Amino acid sequence: MTLTVDLARYLAERREAVDQALDRALPSADRYPKTIHESMRYSVFAGGKRLRPILVIAGAEAAGGSMAEVMPTACAMELVHTYSLIHDDLPAMDDDDFRRGRPTNHKVFGEAVAILAGDALLTLAFRLIAENCAANGRDPSLLRDVLIEIADAAGTEGMIGGQVVDLESEGQKVLPETLEYIHTHKTQALIRASLRAGALLMNAPSRVLAPLTRAAECLGLAFQIVDDILDVEGSLEQLGKSAGSDQRKQKATYPEIFGLEVSKLRARELAEEAKAALAMIGPRVEPLVLLADFIVERKS
Repeated sequence: MTLTVDLARYLAERREAVDQALDRALPSADRYPKTIHESMRYSVFAGGKRLRPILVIAGAEAAGGSMAEVMPTACAMELVHTYSLIHDDLPAMDDDDFRRGRPTNHKVFGEAVAILAGDALLTLAFRLIAENCAANGRDPSLLRDVLIEIADAAGTEGMIGGQVVDLESEGQKVLPETLEYIHTHKTQALIRASLRAGALLMNAPSRVLAPLTRAAECLGLAFQIVDDILDVEGSLEQLGKSAGSDQRKQKATYPEIFGLEVSKLRARELAEEAKAALAMIGPRVEPLVLLADFIVERKS
């Protein structure tokens, strides 16, 4: 496949469009009660790559759709992700002081408001998904499929399940299959759902959805492996959060179990597997092919 997409421009344009849509979707900071709306916006607009909403858009494009047709669901995925970060940073969870280079939500607004802000973002996300399907005038069964997809990815069969096993594994000697469970549920599930949701909204045929799904699984696991690596090799300035926290908390990670070099090799192998799956679809997935390399080569 000859690649003609400028990935930096592609990401920047979609990130800007997502930010504008998020600004419209979220209650204004001066809306009563102000504190909760300020807290929600504080974390949503703290920066970030907007990877999950961009994957929703890329999934739609792979199935012949457009960014505009799936933007509410793209925003919804960013809200689900941000809610998880707010809760993940809480003292009862990972107890982090910084996120994306700024004090974490609970450090600014207190634990109670941070919890409620996360709850509010998750709730708003599902409203946006419902509005997306209604606005497009699509078959109601598509709404059902997308809601199930995202709810499963965010719930105990996905992200929350992975988070629980991650917490229970701290300080324990875990088997490789336990680590795989943590990573495929805590991180991969939401990335997989993001790419699939965009395609599902466009009613993608199985010949598109199947290779997209496989690519998303590879990219999601590669993303978390690289996160593990960056926690060892990165810095606060690069990551926007404290480096070395996995080791301090004795978390189960790829470098801890397999070593850095094997972890880097595995991330690269997964990127190549993703690109092989995407090659079955055609030129509409060029951005995803480039994104596979971006994920394993990133420094933050």
